[in-house]
Amino acid sequence: MKNLMVVYFGLFVVAPGTLAPAASPIRVDDALQVSSGDWPWWRGPQRDGTASADQSPPLSFSDSKNVIWKSAVPGRGHGSPTVVNDRVYLASADEQSGAQMVLCFDRADGHPLWQTVVHASGGMRKNNKSTAASSTPACDGKRIFINFPNDGGLHTTALDIEGNILWQRRIGDYVMHQGYGASPALYRELVIVSADNKGGGSLAALNRISGQTVWQRERPQKPNYPSPTLLRIDGKDQIIMVGCDQVASFDPLTGETNWEVEGATTECVTSTLTDGKLVYTSGGYPKNHMSAVAADGSGNLVWENDSRLYVPSLVIRDGYLYGVLDAGIAMCWEAKTGKEMWKSRLGGTFSSSPVLVGDNVYISNEDGDFFIFEASPAGFQQLAKNSLGKQVFATPSICGSRIYHRVAQLSDSGQRQEYLYCLGE
Repeated sequence: MKNLMVVYFGLFVVAPGTLAPAASPIRVDDALQVSSGDWPWWRGPQRDGTASADQSPPLSFSDSKNVIWKSAVPGRGHGSPTVVNDRVYLASADEQSGAQMVLCFDRADGHPLWQTVVHASGGMRKNNKSTAASSTPACDGKRIFINFPNDGGLHTTALDIEGNILWQRRIGDYVMHQGYGASPALYRELVIVSADNKGGGSLAALNRISGQTVWQRERPQKPNYPSPTLLRIDGKDQIIMVGCDQVASFDPLTGETNWEVEGATTECVTSTLTDGKLVYTSGGYPKNHMSAVAADGSGNLVWENDSRLYVPSLVIRDGYLYGVLDAGIAMCWEAKTGKEMWKSRLGGTFSSSPVLVGDNVYISNEDGDFFIFEASPAGFQQLAKNSLGKQVFATPSICGSRIYHRVAQLSDSGQRQEYLYCLGE
């Protein structure tokens, strides 16, 4: 098949009828050895920015209030904390040497446990808002997986929970345009990675244990930034890729195309959502864009607007979408129609994505203002506004009723230092 490479290895066998239960989105798989009390990868256990509804993270906090612990982070990065079992994992990079590393902290007290340099030099970044470590690690309970753009290519690395490198694969060439921030996605025996870029992109699945390539797809020669998103739509597990002027669905086990339709801009950053029938997309170049596309491959564009939701992703609850535009306006839309329910200005510029906890949405702007508002279509109601840090680009991870957040403080002389916070009552 054109643009498709499938390689079968030894004991890599998937028995018929063993797909995950029909739930949307895909839930934590028992084989991945993580629990709903963890935050094992980008956008959390359900892959949609939703924390368990029974969580009770604090509404009020600061640099000195409701701080369980605070730990200095060497280097710089925009990836979110990954929280599994008794540990917290984070990617970071030294901007002077170009070194890229994975860090591990004790979940109970924030004590640094280990630091592994994955690449000693060669880290790539371009846009002044990007870093050489903007990917969020994924963890299956035994291994940590991370993507780094390095020395003209995109590399995926697996480490064990003690920080030893198990394997490393170069996915392909990577031509830097703005930056790279796509995070690895875990599915069954696979780790799935994307490397869309103007030099010719790639979508690949590697065996989690061996690192060998199971399948690899060519992608359009266009700059694009989203992570591969695993969704369950109409009873079928799918990888959704948005951007490059299309919405595309792939079979996660084989890489075969399920469908491709128009309905996206060229450059997208956000991770898409589904309600099982529609796929919700957003982008910001060359036009502001937000849309709902039928997920049956028909190409039916159900609705579209020109909201600039370029970097922060959406969350969904009870048939309504909630998000914050890059320019700092919180909004709510009816998911099936795109009807605007309300909007309210929060202030500031946003690169962080929201996290939904029960009825509440948590999100911070780039200046460290952390807003909490209700997820209700009836109208905007702000519950709290807190201040934490002076530069914030990462998205918080919320699990175990605690908020794990990566922020940067600035000294009076302008010196920058990142910290990892654990916030709780």
